Amino acid sequence: MKTIVAMPGDGIGKTVLPEAVKVLTAVGFKADYIYADIGWEYWCKEGNALPQRTIDLLEKHKVGLFGAITSKPKDAAAKELDPSLQDKGYVYFSPIVGLRQHFNLDICIRPCKSFKGNPLNFIRRSGTGFEEPLVDTVIFRQNTEGLYSGVEWTNPPKAVREAFESHPKMKAFKDVPGEDLAISTRIVTRNACKRIIKEAFEYAREFGYSNVTICEKPNVLRETSGMMLKEAKIIVKDYPQIQLWDTNIDAQMMWLTKNPENYGVIVAENMFGDIISDGFAGLIGGLGFACSANIGKDVAVFEPTHGSAPKYQELNPSIVNPIAMILSACMMLDHIGENQKAERIKKAIAIVIEEGKFRTYDMMKLKGGPDVFAKGACTTEQMTGEIISKL
Repeated sequence: MKTIVAMPGDGIGKTVLPEAVKVLTAVGFKADYIYADIGWEYWCKEGNALPQRTIDLLEKHKVGLFGAITSKPKDAAAKELDPSLQDKGYVYFSPIVGLRQHFNLDICIRPCKSFKGNPLNFIRRSGTGFEEPLVDTVIFRQNTEGLYSGVEWTNPPKAVREAFESHPKMKAFKDVPGEDLAISTRIVTRNACKRIIKEAFEYAREFGYSNVTICEKPNVLRETSGMMLKEAKIIVKDYPQIQLWDTNIDAQMMWLTKNPENYGVIVAENMFGDIISDGFAGLIGGLGFACSANIGKDVAVFEPTHGSAPKYQELNPSIVNPIAMILSACMMLDHIGENQKAERIKKAIAIVIEEGKFRTYDMMKLKGGPDVFAKGACTTEQMTGEIISKL
């Protein structure tokens, strides 16, 4: 029997993760779920949102299912620490980013596929009226490097500043006082580029996508984006049946509402991947449908891409959409070889959405609040129950 490290985290993570477990159980997936500590509560009382005991569990069991976390700016986070921990050098760091970096979960896969009948699907004007293009795009986001690598300073140390000032472009900032200067680095390594691009092409070949797009900005970010594009041009030679496209991130955000059906697999650095995946998620219904996988060589963690939405946590009954969490659980099933069970769940979700009898508040474009049920929205548990009934 498989052991899954379940990490509900914060806010609605504590609501949607148990719903996913219900569906996994209903489809016949037998597992032991070990619930692990992670998130804001542990930052406040321990000064660590990612306790070592949780890392140890993932080291042992290799597969994690994650809900959501709350993150706040540095100063706001420091104020919420237990008084006994304040002013002792504790610095908040996102636990999901910590997991990605600790276990080198360098490949983030974010499928964005529209469901027939979803009232939130993207619709565009055509020459004769309106049309609803089928969106089936998978984002491969480099998960451990880029602008999210965390290598940054305010008032950089002398050695750091001197190193940066060796670059001619830093002349524009030479008179800026240190306390007024903040620096973030965009780190890209060749091996990480090769790995994610190779995985993207393998994925495209396995699932029949005709193109892989490198979505970067090499005309400006010549070294970092340039390295990714250069490696892609080498790797594509091993995949003659797949086309290599490249787009700039800003232009891509325009084109994704012009011809989203043209894009198969997209590869991008950490921040650009974050941006483009949210953009495509908006075409298929928003973050209530956005699932993801964080995959390393030994450990994998699966999560919806939405946040913790604490304003909805206390609503009883719950109004939030559990589908992104359930789809993330499907990605977990695929990862461990339970493909048939994953397909059954995805088909059940598709039936529920197409029938349209049960819709959460976001699917009805309602403002979140306890009054949504009077307007016809279903509860979180009702949506889960309907999906289970279609299995």
